[in-house]
Amino acid sequence: MLDPFARSEPEFEVRAGQRVKGTVIGLGKAEGRDFVTTPVSQLALTFDGIPGDFHAGPTRKSGGREPWYPRGTEMRNERQISILAPDELRTIARRLSIPELKMDWIGGNLLLDGIPNLTMLPPRTLLFFENGVTLKVDGDNAPCRYSGRSIASNFEGRDDIEIAFAQQSRNLRGLVGWVEKPGVISLNENFQARIPPQWIYEADND
Repeated sequence: MLDPFARSEPEFEVRAGQRVKGTVIGLGKAEGRDFVTTPVSQLALTFDGIPGDFHAGPTRKSGGREPWYPRGTEMRNERQISILAPDELRTIARRLSIPELKMDWIGGNLLLDGIPNLTMLPPRTLLFFENGVTLKVDGDNAPCRYSGRSIASNFEGRDDIEIAFAQQSRNLRGLVGWVEKPGVISLNENFQARIPPQWIYEADND
């Protein structure tokens, strides 16, 4: 006899979590009045992110990425850290027909090697660094014209890059995240990405 109080399990596929190792091959800090970073050998992180960095702080002002708020609304800062991958930068450079794309031109704080398809890591992924820092991934970093303009400034006569970058770097622009456990990250430090279980949610409105 069927139990009238039994709850049926939702029918969707759940992918198991994964662990992938990598290495820090670049670090940058934006100490000026814009997002462009300068290479450094270490980053000291607090719960506010990177002290003195352009994107530091527990909160930030909303912008075009948050159309549900009036522009300039104070909100939680989930964009403390910009995370990039060297293979993805090379792909973008090739698509833009430029010899290279440096992480600092687009505000990269971390350049991480060893993680295939880094930009596609899902939200809630944790990055555990061997010296104790933990970062939590918020999600992918949608490309914008500001970064394209920064790249174009390094190539005379290539104003087309400002718009082309947003088109050619989709799903390759890297990630943004925030500091879950503070400490110091050093160049050539190893880390482990712990990817949570994944599934596709579909609302049943019937």
